[in-house]
Amino acid sequence: MAEKKIFAGPRLRRIRKGLDLTQTAMAEALAISPSYLNLIERNQRPLTVQLLMKLASVYDIDIAELQGESSGTITQLKSVFSDSLLSGELPGDQELLEVAEAAPNAALGMIKLYRAYCEQAARLSDLTSLLAHEGRETHLPGKRLPHDEVRDAISRRPYFFDAIDRAAEALHGELDPGDDLAAALKTWLMERHGIAVRILPPHAMVNLGRRFDRHTMRLFISARFGPYDRQREIAIEAALLALAEPIADAVGGLGLSSDEARRIARFELARYAALALMMPYGPFIEAARRDRFDIGLLRGRFNVSFEQAATRLISLQRLDNAGLPFFAMEIDQAGNVLRRIGAEGFPHAGFRGECPRLDLYDVFARPGRIVIQNVEMPDGVGYLALAHTLEGPEPALGERPHLTAILLGLRRDQAAATVYGAAGNAAAEPVPVGPVCRLCERSGCLSRAEPPVTRPLGLDEMVAGLSAFDFR
Repeated sequence: MAEKKIFAGPRLRRIRKGLDLTQTAMAEALAISPSYLNLIERNQRPLTVQLLMKLASVYDIDIAELQGESSGTITQLKSVFSDSLLSGELPGDQELLEVAEAAPNAALGMIKLYRAYCEQAARLSDLTSLLAHEGRETHLPGKRLPHDEVRDAISRRPYFFDAIDRAAEALHGELDPGDDLAAALKTWLMERHGIAVRILPPHAMVNLGRRFDRHTMRLFISARFGPYDRQREIAIEAALLALAEPIADAVGGLGLSSDEARRIARFELARYAALALMMPYGPFIEAARRDRFDIGLLRGRFNVSFEQAATRLISLQRLDNAGLPFFAMEIDQAGNVLRRIGAEGFPHAGFRGECPRLDLYDVFARPGRIVIQNVEMPDGVGYLALAHTLEGPEPALGERPHLTAILLGLRRDQAAATVYGAAGNAAAEPVPVGPVCRLCERSGCLSRAEPPVTRPLGLDEMVAGLSAFDFR
């Protein structure tokens, strides 16, 4: 059997220095030459199994100290160097491995500094929002990955792209799909572009949902998608072919700074175009008004999912034929915000949507139900908030389902135009909520997660408030 070789020179050096030994003293105890020990510590010679056993017997060392992995530290260092400020600094992972092995304490210090930097950046972002809300604009530089840049650009402008909508409506009229848009799209793709659509079983598309094979001119869709999402994926492919020009113009209008960000935006706007194709503007807004914006009725009428119908409601903002100014936010079960969109731009300054008192964060315990909540912000503005869970692709056996939740919001003074305006909790006394905890000054909140940065902490040892973070 081949002898196992372990290169652990830096770890051996730390152990030797911890024992306050010179290389000569340790080499003599191990019956090797000082020069050979020096080569081992510089990773130019391996630690053999025999030498490991001798180290363990002479110095009572746990062999695991020398065989231990630095994978956790390396993973965290990779996260640090994937930041947009540092990306491109390292050609590969070898230097990170060397840092983690040779200077683990320095590596951990670097990780702690990065975490502190991220925390301060988040606080500065919150303060910037607060100052902007008060009419005092700031120009603090921020770090943004391409995905963050796209999400921010879309969230801060109306979620409406008129040229895409009109082109999608014209294509829908050309298709004349009747009650089966998916079949009409498949026929159009074959007749116009020679593309055949195939639904493949999960084992054939392990990590993919949609793939277009240019060589065989076939569009593959994973069977893990339900019928609504399969239709959306086919509509995305049709939009990328037929609506390429208006999509490109809309991407250019976002003012993005990199090619990668523009590619991400192109895909996001292709999803927008797909929904516009599945629910053409004119018929959809007429049905929405007739049904008083009842998402359940709309999804049945247009054969779409709850998420698709809710998202489409937000985009009804044509100047001469506008719907209501809905906005939406989607989160996962860990509370991560996946997207923000709004008819007038997501109301970051007025709403934020990150208050733990919102039913959005409890709706995972009530999957499949629409939960209605009447809420009021500290400035007295009220909102009607609808929360509903969304299911992702069908999970594999033993795999955890992908579950997210969407909040659909509307100012309370406009809620009477919807079927939800007088339903359930919508007519109840409003629940006082706030923005993110760092900017919220509501006192006595049992849900508070952090102290406000706008108020000094209360440090009276004789008095304790209801919150874990008292302030004056």
